[in-house]
Amino acid sequence: MRILLVEDDHMLASTMLSMLRDDQHTVDWLDDGQQALAALTRDDFDLVVLDLTLPRLDGLEVLARARQSGAGTPVIILTARSELDEKLQALDAGADDYLTKPFAMAELKARIRAVTRRGRASPENGLTVGDLRLNPDTGQLTIGEQTTSLPRSELQILHYLMRHPDQVATRRRLEEQLYGWDQGAESNALEVHIHHLRRRLGKTAIRTVRGVGYLLDSQQAGYCGDQPCP
Repeated sequence: MRILLVEDDHMLASTMLSMLRDDQHTVDWLDDGQQALAALTRDDFDLVVLDLTLPRLDGLEVLARARQSGAGTPVIILTARSELDEKLQALDAGADDYLTKPFAMAELKARIRAVTRRGRASPENGLTVGDLRLNPDTGQLTIGEQTTSLPRSELQILHYLMRHPDQVATRRRLEEQLYGWDQGAESNALEVHIHHLRRRLGKTAIRTVRGVGYLLDSQQAGYCGDQPCP
């Protein structure tokens, strides 16, 4: 899962980055409200952990403007503000949850799991496209009656493709799912992961859109009529 962390306390942010990445999440970090708003309206995240007291633009304003622009990314507010009125303002502005500081990292992780499950159409089965069923929490992929556990990189790629079936995912977008804004990945790393996924799903399930990126074909990932797709 790709998470945007917006926190201007650098020491706290460093701890959170380490612990969230230990859970195999891709995490990008910003410490500025205006940058956070730009990222929320431009990039694709599975979740945002948003502080309220931020430089240049308050977190509540970031949230309100992001929702007004159509951004539906789940948002967990993380703040030292504990007054009921401010909590209600955040929830009314579109927050999905609200956690006050100080907090236990285990509680934040539990709230992240709860918020992301809440947004899925079928929380028991995870994501379903054709004959593919993916549980993002466990990394288990079921194809027909066979279940296998995906390594992190394959899980991140397939998770994104299954959330956007039959839509072209650019190379840059998929690399961001794997590495966030960090640079330094090997130039052919994405192709290697796609190759491994095709071995699991079948060669025609993930199509290459030359010069652009990749597409998960929902017909080839499932059934064509009453017969399995070739």
